[in-house]
Order: sequence, then C-alpha cells, then structure tokens
Amino acid sequence: MHRRTLLAAALASLPAAALAAWPERPLRWLVGYPAGGGTDVLARLLAASLSRRLGQPVVVENRPGAATNIAAEAAARAEPDGYTVFTAGNETLVFNPALYRTLAFDVDRDLRPLGLMARFHLVLAAQPGSAIGSARDFVEAARAQEGRLTYGSPGIGSPHHLAMERLTRDLGIRLTHVPYRGMAPVMNDLMAGVVECGIVDIAAGGAVLRAGRIRPLALCSEARHPSLPEVPTVAEALGLQGFTAFAWQGLTAPARTPDAIAARLTEALAAALAEPAVQARMGEIGLEPLSGGPSEYRAMIEAERAIYWPLIRDLGLRLD
Repeated sequence: MHRRTLLAAALASLPAAALAAWPERPLRWLVGYPAGGGTDVLARLLAASLSRRLGQPVVVENRPGAATNIAAEAAARAEPDGYTVFTAGNETLVFNPALYRTLAFDVDRDLRPLGLMARFHLVLAAQPGSAIGSARDFVEAARAQEGRLTYGSPGIGSPHHLAMERLTRDLGIRLTHVPYRGMAPVMNDLMAGVVECGIVDIAAGGAVLRAGRIRPLALCSEARHPSLPEVPTVAEALGLQGFTAFAWQGLTAPARTPDAIAARLTEALAAALAEPAVQARMGEIGLEPLSGGPSEYRAMIEAERAIYWPLIRDLGLRLD
C-alpha cells in the first residue's frame, strides 16, 4: 500500500508533458464475468477501439465470481498507473455496497469513474406454454397464487433480481425467487417450464424472446425497444408511470490514477462509443450506448442508490 501511495503521488506531481509517453505497454481491462456474455462482448468491442486510439493493446481479463467483487478488488488494488481499467456497473457500485456488510475495498474511495458505456434493457417474461399471455395476466396469476408463482434470476443481487423485486413491490404482489448462476440457465428453465417467469435482458435473450421461445410481457424501459416493437413498457401495460430498470455499465480505474491519464481514457472511451461501427454492433447485441463522463457516471450511481438501497434494506437481503 505504501508503495502504491508513493507511486500515485509521484505520477500526480508530474507535468502533463511528462505523461505524454503513456501508454508504453499493454493495458488490461478487468471484467467480473465469464467470457462470452454481454459484459465480456462489450468490453472486447470497446477494448479493440481503445487499442487503436491509444496505440497499445487493451487486453480483456475475465475474473468472474463473488458478484463481480473479485475483479473489483483486483482493480481497486492495482497500481494507479493507468494500465488497469475495470467494467463497473450497478451490481458493483450500487447493489454490492448494500448487500455486503464488509467488502475488501471501498467502491467510492478505491475506484475512479471514467465514463458510462451502455445499458442492458430488461424484459418481464414468462414461459412459452404458460397461461400468462400478458403483463396483466402475470399480475392476476401472482395474486391468485399468493406467493407460489416462481421466477428465475441470474443471482441474488443481480439487476434482474432487484428489478423484479421492485416491480412486485410496486404492484403489491409476491413471488417465489429461484436464483441461478447466470442468465443462460434462467432462460433454459424458462423455456423448459421449470420456472414460470423472470426478468430477461435483451442482450442475452433477444433471439429467444423474438422467436417466442420465451414470452415477452413488458419492457422495463421508458420506451418500447426496436427489436421488440410489439412489447409494451411496464408503464403502458401496468400503469406504473416512471418505472424503469436497467443493467448498466461504465469504465473505472484505480482511484489514484493521475488526472491526465484518466482524462485520456475518458476521451478515448467516448470516441469509441461514438464510432458508427461500435454503435451498430452494440445494437445488434441489444445494448444501448450511454454517453457521459465521470460526473454523469457519479450522478447515475447516486440516483440508483436512492432507489435500491432502501429496497435492499427493506427486503433484508445480505450476501455475507
């Protein structure tokens, strides 16, 4: 820790001209999920653009586990020299500080927001053979079964889990939660009829939602999605005006990363997100680019904490 502090102080004291040589070697991009998922695909897409802009390879390193905390801790403890960045979304920055009594790092003190990247649209969905054919049917079935209707999520404290808990709280209904390890098994069991409903993100489940292998009921966004134009929003279908829920992500670095380097990373990220080819690819996989630098990133964190921290407290959710 003393060595990292000295390094950060030395870097911060250098004039901007002395930092012009950065980067002189490859950067690593830490991702808290396995390879192949939406988070990983997004990181690799943007890392390729950053590599071209920075003149050095940006290598994605997957460190899944512990609800992203393994990768987050590695980022928080990394040398603050500009050679480590980390994908941090609402699970890391909003949910985990409320779900865990103790963490080995402090998300506010140890991670520096660089810029927002994307949001994942969430869809309330049901198994295809179910009698639940609409969002209204979902509410009526939940009320008739008094807590016995089951829903799957990719894990306790995931955006999908907490979006469903918000939705059911606001509707005054109760369900039985069946947590899985990831989105793929949730979709498999929805298609097989093992669980009756769930919140599915379009990035992971767009193809099966469009094919009707999982039945979309309502979108948790403020407007309909172009890939599912016939699916109403929650506000339209259920009258919950202003209800929105997303999984979203941004890019962070160790907190003591020098200002000049952080600014270059923020600039390069924004330029990457503005590339037509990057935007087209993100649209293909169901991701919506998010614009905004550090201040917008921090505002997003605070706004979501105001929503989800009371919910997590009221539900009594803990992961340690």
